[in-house]
Amino acid sequence: MSTGPKSTLVERLDALYEYDREPVTEDKLYGWRTFIAMFSSEHIAGTEFVLGTLLVMHGVSAFDVFVGLALGNLLAVLSWALMCAPVGVKERLTSYWLIRKVAGPYPTILYCALFALVFCLLAGSMVNVSTTAVSLTVGIDSPNYDAGDRVPSLPWIAIAIGVGTVIAVLAVLGFERLAHFAKVVAPWMPFVFLAGGIVSLRSLGVTGLGNFWEIANEKIWTGMPKEGEIPYSFWHCVGLAWLCNISQHMGMGDVTIFRYAKKWQMGFCSAFGMFIGHYMAWIASGIMCAAFIHAETAAGVKDPNATPGAIAWLGAGYAGIVCVVLAGWTTANPTLYRAGLAFQVATPNWRRWVMTLIAGVLMVITACIPAVVKYLDRIVAYYGLFFMPLGAFIFIDFWVFPRLGLTKYYAERRRLLFSWPALVGWFGSFGISFVLYAKDNYDFMGWANTRLPASLANYRTDLFQLALPAWVMAVTLYTVCSLIQQKLSPASTLEGNL
Repeated sequence: MSTGPKSTLVERLDALYEYDREPVTEDKLYGWRTFIAMFSSEHIAGTEFVLGTLLVMHGVSAFDVFVGLALGNLLAVLSWALMCAPVGVKERLTSYWLIRKVAGPYPTILYCALFALVFCLLAGSMVNVSTTAVSLTVGIDSPNYDAGDRVPSLPWIAIAIGVGTVIAVLAVLGFERLAHFAKVVAPWMPFVFLAGGIVSLRSLGVTGLGNFWEIANEKIWTGMPKEGEIPYSFWHCVGLAWLCNISQHMGMGDVTIFRYAKKWQMGFCSAFGMFIGHYMAWIASGIMCAAFIHAETAAGVKDPNATPGAIAWLGAGYAGIVCVVLAGWTTANPTLYRAGLAFQVATPNWRRWVMTLIAGVLMVITACIPAVVKYLDRIVAYYGLFFMPLGAFIFIDFWVFPRLGLTKYYAERRRLLFSWPALVGWFGSFGISFVLYAKDNYDFMGWANTRLPASLANYRTDLFQLALPAWVMAVTLYTVCSLIQQKLSPASTLEGNL
């Protein structure tokens, strides 16, 4: 291999090595500032304008928001710090290669291909959010999700392509460039959310702490959902705050990020993202959303189009527009980076940067589908429930199996193409969770209520409330099946060492 200077773009891109298939070396580890910046930038995102708005639209109460989100975000931080980060620091491998050790290559390929597609979709929602801000400044209307718009205008699509291209380039450049970008933009974004929320409170009639709670319940989080929306409760707030990233913490997805951490305690850096982004920013964006709807209704607008760009413009002017654009980028960048790594595992003969660019194309396509943003909460919930189990098996293999006398990474030791306990735990937990939700929410699943035992037929739940039961079901099925598998073919028959 030539040791001379890289003379072509392709050669330079090929040199961007990201430790795709082997442990990260000690000289490439990062400290507290990097992970504080990364969590702050990724989770203070443009989609906070979407999720904060959804809570208003679904009619939560002020108590549900302030207390429910606090509890859900605390659970998320503990999940990152006590479950995910220690595994990442000890193994130094991507979550995809750890899943390969647990489940075998065939389930890993399926997982990575689907995981990458969903991450492209999530990154697309970030591009959509940023595009609403850019289009507002040049006088181009964004699609109205509530009015049923299905396809944006051509000028809007052109802006989305431009925004998506910037995101794809940053993701191609790798972890180091993502970390640097995060450090630059993370410090000031929270202040824009906070300032926009405070300014919007005044337009709603709040004059101080004395009447804040009264107006919060009367005009912001009223407990009354918008017509056609499902009513949300306290436990919806807890579940959304915890579940929206369950694949990253309890599902071990951020093992891929923490493999660069010097200490497992850096998992507590997630608190900066959760309590600044998923707490303060959701509350601030909810306030701005309520103020926007109030102003539009007072002006005689029958169906206000509460896009992130419009909400931020009303609350914080040009600073809000810039914040929406950059917040979308800072979340889409690491999301697309993970998608590229996942595609690379599913297509090992392709270069990571090529797969990241392909993921970028898919991201831009999904950004132009209004339904992606309109149903983002449902998408996030399904994504968490579906992808969480295989990551949960990493946790069980790493911490629990040695204490049960079971062989860790049995599928890898046996060179199995697939682990049937992993498949049973994966599809079993998701299938049960889906049936428990779908039987009361999808007409085509109504037959289940006539065939299930009365206790299950009468059980009513929502996707956000299934996070913990699904995790328990997944690890229980996997552990029981692994006990059977390894009893039939015990570890003593294996060759080699762990």
